[in-house]
Amino acid sequence: MRILWLKSELLHPVDKGGKIRTYEMLRQLRREHEVTYLTLTLPDDAPDAVERATEYCQRLVTVPHRLRPKAGLGFYRDLLGNLVSPLPLSLARYKSAAMRRAIVRELARNPYDLMVCDFLTPCVNMNFSYPCPTLLFEHNVEAMIWQRHAEQQAEQMAGAARRLYLREQWRKMRRYERRACHKFDAVVAVSREDAEHIQQQYGVAKVHDVPTGVDVEYFKPQPAPVVPHSLVFVGSMDWLPNEDGIVYFAEEILPRVMAQLPDVRLKVVGRNPTPRVRELARKHPRITVTGRVGDVRPHVAGAAACIVPLRIGGGTRLKIFEAMAMGKPVISTVIGAEGLPVRAGKELLIADDPAAFSRIVVQVLTDDVLRQRVGRTARDAVCARFGWAAAAAAFARICEGVIQGVDVEKEVNEQTASAVVARAGSI
Repeated sequence: MRILWLKSELLHPVDKGGKIRTYEMLRQLRREHEVTYLTLTLPDDAPDAVERATEYCQRLVTVPHRLRPKAGLGFYRDLLGNLVSPLPLSLARYKSAAMRRAIVRELARNPYDLMVCDFLTPCVNMNFSYPCPTLLFEHNVEAMIWQRHAEQQAEQMAGAARRLYLREQWRKMRRYERRACHKFDAVVAVSREDAEHIQQQYGVAKVHDVPTGVDVEYFKPQPAPVVPHSLVFVGSMDWLPNEDGIVYFAEEILPRVMAQLPDVRLKVVGRNPTPRVRELARKHPRITVTGRVGDVRPHVAGAAACIVPLRIGGGTRLKIFEAMAMGKPVISTVIGAEGLPVRAGKELLIADDPAAFSRIVVQVLTDDVLRQRVGRTARDAVCARFGWAAAAAAFARICEGVIQGVDVEKEVNEQTASAVVARAGSI
């Protein structure tokens, strides 16, 4: 296949879930297929990001773009201007007439079998009058993220203006996402739950799902000393669900854990921590915020357990599979583990309310047998059932079906077909 892959960013550094999934899928696909990667580039891109693109595509087409910083007078002008725009601000920021022209020019000069829109963002630069089939790769149901955030703010009685703004952004995203999904020849989600949501809520017929994978040779147990009573959270800290989740943990769950384990420590590892996240380290002496790190593995290896206390989100959390592959017990909310075909109480531990979450954290940190058993079971499950080669092969089969114009349903592996995350569980 000759694939034109649309994206709104270069992939290096490969330091967040969406980049990791795209990078690993493309690395597999380019072995047997020809991939042209057409993307926006930003002034602060990594110096080696263009050069290293050969790791995941045969050909790179770049379109320079600028994003206004999420602060300052200009950004607030964008907020006000967005009140009359049909696009949510998170998508409107990526509109580019130059990218729209580049797509048309590329398709006119080169024959492609398929065009893939990776995430919803590049979609704002498509006109949908193209000579080849199109496919939307949805890493999240974007409207679901905004809906959950708006609902959380309502529960917390946030300011009226903030609640109204978030609710309107959710509505705009839902309207745009529904229309966009109908314009593509097929949609691919990263979990069966997301695929069913798109089918049921948006009325889209051709929705497939592909499994999430992990590099089990890169993420594996390490002989590092474990700091007693230590926790780690890994994720891009400028992503709204991660920011909300770690603030929620620090304010609602950590004090309960400290009442029983005063020496508990939490390390927050991930790029671009927001001022709200950095403030946690100033307020809580037991919290360390690292910012971007070159390698997350030493931080995970040194922790006794990983936490994923998300209340907002969609798609699937790659960080859970990575921690599992390293043999670490993971304690998550239902939303945090949403879409992953793993069992609560077996491969990971699940709790939703602060009291239950803190109880499980304390048990894991004080019970070596439990901690080792869950970590070992998690590692075994990931090694046996999840790998990027299988995910990419499933994606390729879907692409071939779209090109042929037939409704080819992906061969779902036995584990993905039968296993779902239990909605409640105990240890």
